[in-house]
Amino acid sequence: MVRHYTDQPLPPGVVDRVLRNALRAPSAGFSQGWAFLVLTEAADRARFWPFVPTRVEKTPTMQDAPLVVVPLAHKQAYLDRYAEPDKGWEDRAEARWPAPYWHIDTGMAALMILLTAVDEGLGACFFGIMPEHLEPFRAEFGIPAEYAPIGGITVGYRAPDLPPQSARLAERRRGLEDVVHRGHWGRRNQWHA
Repeated sequence: MVRHYTDQPLPPGVVDRVLRNALRAPSAGFSQGWAFLVLTEAADRARFWPFVPTRVEKTPTMQDAPLVVVPLAHKQAYLDRYAEPDKGWEDRAEARWPAPYWHIDTGMAALMILLTAVDEGLGACFFGIMPEHLEPFRAEFGIPAEYAPIGGITVGYRAPDLPPQSARLAERRRGLEDVVHRGHWGRRNQWHA
């Protein structure tokens, strides 16, 4: 996650490639219950930053990124899609879902944006929008109530004079032996190089 950017503009076509690749993310039932608020104009990006004050305070150079994308999850698209005859959940009951796939799939689309940025030689960062800022954010940008912002993504050129990463990050990084269970919970020690 890159948090320090230059204000160098993105080359023509990059924003479209980033967004087009987001549409290739997996989607339960091919529901595609996502939308993206794309902020490329300086004035629009300036309107965005007051809704993530902690991010601005901790890493002010994030505001230099020439692209901000806010992925939005649309739950109703999934409830409607799974009520269609080939799925048969006519009651549209949210309780049928083992997990909120509208958020999961929108998160996967966000990951596609991050990966495409890397492929383009750019930096990117996903960050949250705190609950107390969501309604004012929605009002500012005219986002309908049925679309849930899952966070924000900055994309741009990494600043050449990045501050060093905290040693705490390396200390906190969990290894494979901490998170992978092979064949049965608790089996962790069968690693092959």
